Amino acid sequence: MPDSQPQPARSPDGDAAMTPGDGVLVLCGARLADGRVVDVRLSGGRIEAVGTSGSLAPGPRVDLTGYVLLPAPAEPHAHCDTALTAVAGGPLASGLEDVQRRTTEAALLQLGHGATAVRSHVRIGDVQGLRSLEAVLQARRALAGLTELSAVAVPRLLTGVAGADGLAMLRDAVKMGVTVIGGCPDLDPDPTGYAETVLGIAAEHGCSVDLHTDGDDPARLSRLAAMAGGLRPGVAIGPCAGLSRLPHDQAVLAGQQLAAAGVTVVCLPQGDCCVSMGGRGSWCAPVRLLRAAGVQVAAGSGALRDVANPVGRGDPLEAAFLLASHGELSPELAYEAVSGRARAAMGLPEVRVEAGFPAELLAVRGSGIAGVLSLGYSRLVVHRGRVVARTSAVREYGDVRADDRATVALDLPRQSPRGGDPER
Repeated sequence: MPDSQPQPARSPDGDAAMTPGDGVLVLCGARLADGRVVDVRLSGGRIEAVGTSGSLAPGPRVDLTGYVLLPAPAEPHAHCDTALTAVAGGPLASGLEDVQRRTTEAALLQLGHGATAVRSHVRIGDVQGLRSLEAVLQARRALAGLTELSAVAVPRLLTGVAGADGLAMLRDAVKMGVTVIGGCPDLDPDPTGYAETVLGIAAEHGCSVDLHTDGDDPARLSRLAAMAGGLRPGVAIGPCAGLSRLPHDQAVLAGQQLAAAGVTVVCLPQGDCCVSMGGRGSWCAPVRLLRAAGVQVAAGSGALRDVANPVGRGDPLEAAFLLASHGELSPELAYEAVSGRARAAMGLPEVRVEAGFPAELLAVRGSGIAGVLSLGYSRLVVHRGRVVARTSAVREYGDVRADDRATVALDLPRQSPRGGDPER
């Protein structure tokens, strides 16, 4: 049926086809984070209008009754080139095609969870040279229109004779189109020199910077903050889990220095990546302390089923759940860390469920953000005004009588046929 003709409202769990990005689509009956129930009209990749339920003109539409509609998350710290390698049976192939396949699969897994943009840190140098980076960039092109995949070039060494190859490859990576450069200064014999080199190349080419550090050396963090201050388009560092090992007063001072420099900290509540980077692991950066010091804090998922986290899910809602469940942030602020703050760390435009903003949206079955973080399994993902992913989950209850069963949607608050809340 042509897009210009009215269509019956369809549930995101139904058989509706994915919608064209250049057409008009109305999301009907969605609940916003503030409790309002609205219709949202999308057109040309943006939100065209938001009105009370039933107030917008008919057209192609999706029924989001029972869903919460939110700005879509983004993934600011992925490792797609090593994703999905934690399997039994010996080493996996690491050729270009294999890296591209795993990168594509990892990005689509994260898209299904709601992340419409992914920043992947990719190692360059060593035996792989630039092949992994080339594979990730090829995956990026293949995924265009479904998700935004960007790459961070990560050389192992940059200083001294041993770092000459890494420096040359970093410059080649910029020529290949990489707009973010990073790495782990802690692994270089001269961490300060490493950071200075990265920041210098970034300033020369207008690149963003995204560095790994475990953050347990106050003096090193202080120097990094001083060097990074004022660099535009900006500097992100993570996972900074080592800050949680510092005495309180030192951690506060480090936070104040990072805030003054305008550095964003990307924490990884699901487990940091420092195992694979050669550092020490810890649970998470002290998010509440950093925010109190004025630091902008985003949250990412980190490793996705590789040596650093063999059970990583790549789910931004899980990252937000962990921040909230550990008391670091309220559910609302925890979700903001994986959505608005994550997008800002990646240099992406702000998203609000308001007219004029990009149509980057996530609908999750539930009645509020706390419920979404607790049991947010059924999801519908919108990228550039187009439904690009949909997940439907159901839970079934049964007993010895085959004809006596209760089947309910996993996240939708409703009573079971036997009474009571089936989610409790």
